[in-house]
Amino acid sequence: MANEWATFGADLHLELRGPRLRAGLMDALREAVRSGRLEAGTRLPSSRSLAVDLGMARNTVADAYAELVAEGWLTARQGSGTRVARRAEPRRAEPRRAEHRRAEPRHPEARPATVPAASPARALPRPSTPAHNLKAGTPDLASFPRAEWLKAYRRALTAAPNEAFGYGDPRGRIELRTVLAEYLARARGVYARPERIVVCAGFVHGLMLIGQVLRSRGVRDVAIESYGLGLHAGLLTGAGLGTPVLPFDERGTRVEESGPLGSVGAVLMTAAHQFPLGGALPPDRRAEVVDWARASGGFVLEDDYDGEFRYDRQPVGALQGLDPERVVYLGTASKSLAPGLRLAWMVLPESLVGEVVAAKGVVDWVSSAPDQLAFAEFLSSGAYDRHVRAMRLRYRRRRDQVVAAVAAHSPETRVSGIAAGLHAVLALPPGTEQDVLRAAAWNGLAVQGVNQFRRPTVPATLDGLVVGYATPPDSAWQGALQALCRVLPQAPGGA
Repeated sequence: MANEWATFGADLHLELRGPRLRAGLMDALREAVRSGRLEAGTRLPSSRSLAVDLGMARNTVADAYAELVAEGWLTARQGSGTRVARRAEPRRAEPRRAEHRRAEPRHPEARPATVPAASPARALPRPSTPAHNLKAGTPDLASFPRAEWLKAYRRALTAAPNEAFGYGDPRGRIELRTVLAEYLARARGVYARPERIVVCAGFVHGLMLIGQVLRSRGVRDVAIESYGLGLHAGLLTGAGLGTPVLPFDERGTRVEESGPLGSVGAVLMTAAHQFPLGGALPPDRRAEVVDWARASGGFVLEDDYDGEFRYDRQPVGALQGLDPERVVYLGTASKSLAPGLRLAWMVLPESLVGEVVAAKGVVDWVSSAPDQLAFAEFLSSGAYDRHVRAMRLRYRRRRDQVVAAVAAHSPETRVSGIAAGLHAVLALPPGTEQDVLRAAAWNGLAVQGVNQFRRPTVPATLDGLVVGYATPPDSAWQGALQALCRVLPQAPGGA
């Protein structure tokens, strides 16, 4: 098929070269965009129509479109079709020889699984922006329930009292706190009353408030897990608190009083689904840390960032249910809906409510009242439950696909942690994490290593990848999964 072409209106032709149909089509489309023959915003034929024109399978065209969407050459939106993306000016006058040096390899599947380290004198060329994003922490934003949210917003605004548009209670709208109390009790086993809930603008905002209150109470140290987000530790440090690190073993975080817990005033934990390693705190250790809080007068700060998403069983209830007076529960809509909503909440021990409210301020400066009312309507109407169930099924399928692909392409790599959340941890052979990350950069794959989340004082004993399978939209998912498989260690003699 060295000379087949298809016409897109005004005498525009695609010339396919080489024996590989999908790679040839992708190269031809890239060249048409790069040269300016396909202008930004141009709508392409459907995959079915183009397949007929080219005499190839529709799936081949659909896969090529999806890969080019992931790379940023095209965009795809339901109801709008596939279009040429808004990009920089085409490179019309660039010499062909130089162009080939900059282009991606024609056959990505032939790239090596690992890339040797470059010498200082000649660094390896890398894509300026990743073509595939598998970083953890973001849901599939394309799946945000726009229509249902708009309905909830309209109903909420129609029914909103006039005072809802004033400065407001610093704890947040009573309508939201009331339905949150019911939902959290039903879905997460949280003991919650509206007067104990404070709405905040994300988990980080809540942690800042708690850190400020603990420091004003005379707390000097808040223990943190061996692996976690550096941002959270930095916020506590910025509040004037020390952050001693809890040890861990094959069962997860260790919470015996003979360790750092013996001298701290609080501990920050991701008990339901440890981030990033992916385990759940065992029942005996859940009881241990609550017993410590009771005996010492300390507090457990529970980060329940993705507690609704458990796939192999019913989600484990929140730690807060064991002792609502010693556990501060922090939840968020950032993973279940979207971080851009800036909606999160704290369920507080009674002794902390007044101090947290005072720290937040005399009015609610940060959380939009209309958004709070819309979320309250979204919850009470059942739309939130329906959305979470749909996303739970969606993310479970993606995780299953990751597990199957890793097993097929890299028997040396093991998927660890529980089947839950929006990310998976791929345990790599010792000493290979940096090689795999270099290969990922070469392949245009944005992914994180577990050691990126290791506290500085913790020895480097683990190698692995933290794979955020929720992030790519459907159009980019298969391309991202294929790129991941290309960079994993291969069995001897494997492809």
